[in-house]
Amino acid sequence: MHRYPGTGQYDKFSEEGVYSCAGCETPLYKSTTKFNSGCGWPAFYEGLPGAINRNVSELDGMRVEITCAACGGHLGHVFKGEGFKTPTDERHCVNSISLKFSPANSSM
Repeated sequence: MHRYPGTGQYDKFSEEGVYSCAGCETPLYKSTTKFNSGCGWPAFYEGLPGAINRNVSELDGMRVEITCAACGGHLGHVFKGEGFKTPTDERHCVNSISLKFSPANSSM
């Protein structure tokens, strides 16, 4: 199931906490790595170490698909060199439906 840009729950969401895989609840991203890219999807400049796999997309052979390293669930795509002023110059374009958010003040 895909959401259209700008319709996802976490696109303009900015609370402090951790984003986990909606499928297996493995932590994927810290809220401190989320930024507004203007693309209509939640965007992060890096994932938690070892949490995300990257594979060249089978659909077009050019885009890099990102998946949960624990369960293999599709997260979205990663783009590099777009000029965003982030530490990695990467944009992890993630579908809100593949994420589950836990506020910083809650126990995971």
